[in-house]
Amino acid sequence: MTAYVIRRVLWGILMLLVVCLVTFVIFRVLPAGNPALLRAGRNPTQGQIKAIEHSLRLDRSLPTQFYEYVKNILLHFNFGYSYGSNESVLQLIKERLPATISLTVGAAVLWIVFGVGIGILSAVRRHSYLDRGSMGGALLLVSAPEFWLGLVLLFLFSSSIGKFKILPGAGSYVGLTSDPGKWFTSMLMPWFVLAAGSAAVFARLMRGNLLEVMDEDYIRTARAKGLPEKEVTKQGVRASINPVVTVIGLEFGLLLGGAVLVETVFNIPGVGRLAYESIARSDYEVIEGTVLLAALFIIVANILVDILYAYLDPRVRYA
Repeated sequence: MTAYVIRRVLWGILMLLVVCLVTFVIFRVLPAGNPALLRAGRNPTQGQIKAIEHSLRLDRSLPTQFYEYVKNILLHFNFGYSYGSNESVLQLIKERLPATISLTVGAAVLWIVFGVGIGILSAVRRHSYLDRGSMGGALLLVSAPEFWLGLVLLFLFSSSIGKFKILPGAGSYVGLTSDPGKWFTSMLMPWFVLAAGSAAVFARLMRGNLLEVMDEDYIRTARAKGLPEKEVTKQGVRASINPVVTVIGLEFGLLLGGAVLVETVFNIPGVGRLAYESIARSDYEVIEGTVLLAALFIIVANILVDILYAYLDPRVRYA
């Protein structure tokens, strides 16, 4: 088990280096715009631009820039400074990270609990109205983009512009430590919007896996020997949960991608909103920092899922 964990961690470090290279190429080599212009103001002279490029070390060769970029990240955990505000990218991320953690963790709890639960109920009550309704709703939620679903919920339930005025609207985010009650109510709609698509995918996946397992010979044998249906279902769930666990790491990546849209729609001051604002300003240092943070989050989540999967099924340790 220890050797397997070490292999997965080393593979994660390699993937993070690849992400560093890709983001560096995208945001340092491909863009046509000059980041120095962001700090130069209006009508800058060529001398001012050259001086800013020198201070930002943009006048060095690309291999040198990449080496210093990776060295600063790995050795000093320094993501650089914003081209627009000259603030530390790491500090900007730290200020926005609590809101993103609140959004993604709450959404993850919702899509795991409701996705797996609805999938089990649909499989147990196959071809019932509950099964057809839940799978139809799952198909609808998978097809609904986050920004559209968020706008619909704001139109219906927002306290400022909604028809029913039940929940706080956009821009009403309150930190958990400031007011837990207002924090919870302000996050209900964003949680649902971000979790809806993933919960629908998990419900369909869990239903399909459980139906397949329940048709296996050993399940029929257990029923023939008189094992209670509740215990049979429990054994079937344990056997069908492994493929679902494998997808959890991938779904975290989708959560982070959806967080950019959800934070923008609901005006939540999170890392996704920071990435959106940085893209609009062409602030490459901040964009790179948010992308690397998302990549690190996804890689760590996948490593943890792989370790959990190896614990549930020891055969994968030798793969």
